[in-house]
Amino acid sequence: MAGHSKWAQIKRKKAVNDAKRGQMFTKLIRELTVAARDGGGDPNFNPRLRLAVETAKAGNMPQENIERAIKKGTGELAGVNYEEVVYEGYAPGGVALYIETLTDNPKRTVAAVRHLLTKNGGSLGTAGSVAWQFDRRGQIYIEAAGHSEEEVLEAALEARAEDVVQEGGDFIVTTDLASFHQVQDDMREAGIRIAQAELAMIPQNEVDVAGKTAERLVRLMEALDGSDDVQKISSNGNIDEDTLARLSQ
Repeated sequence: MAGHSKWAQIKRKKAVNDAKRGQMFTKLIRELTVAARDGGGDPNFNPRLRLAVETAKAGNMPQENIERAIKKGTGELAGVNYEEVVYEGYAPGGVALYIETLTDNPKRTVAAVRHLLTKNGGSLGTAGSVAWQFDRRGQIYIEAAGHSEEEVLEAALEARAEDVVQEGGDFIVTTDLASFHQVQDDMREAGIRIAQAELAMIPQNEVDVAGKTAERLVRLMEALDGSDDVQKISSNGNIDEDTLARLSQ
């Protein structure tokens, strides 16, 4: 496997203040609502909703908020109709960006995304301009401080994961889409504590960035992530370890 989500790694290491937590809840509510709308309100039969519920619980979202968002998706409560729109573009250093949004106003969102890209040294591309450089995979993050490499490798092998790497204090387990949830279940049964799990766009090849270019890339990712409409950002930027450690503080 060529790479993984360095941005997810940076975000997970940063402290979440009250303002950020409120924004995180806003994004989680949108995902819960759309997942329930598209696949039904039972997480046992809706893998996307199951992941959204697990992510919301991991983020300490109250159960009543989760249930309300699901009911909005199934139509039991009135709610906003969100549309899934993907934008593709480039960041400093020629890094490719794949930006997934949930929006009730695509015209507003594309204008905001274009503005943030331009302001931070990036540019908006056309549909399909960078998507071919990524593959969607499941990624499971396990804190290395809690488990030995042997434990994680053995559990991942038994669960038939695709790949395991250790980086930045985490073990990162990669799976295909079909086995994403089963690998998590099997690893939990083996006693492995999962810190985070997500479906991510994984780059087939990476562009190395360091120093000021890496800092500009992270500033752009932070600016995009600050938009309520932006749900997930993937890039093929490979940030050097020293810069990654510093930016994750």
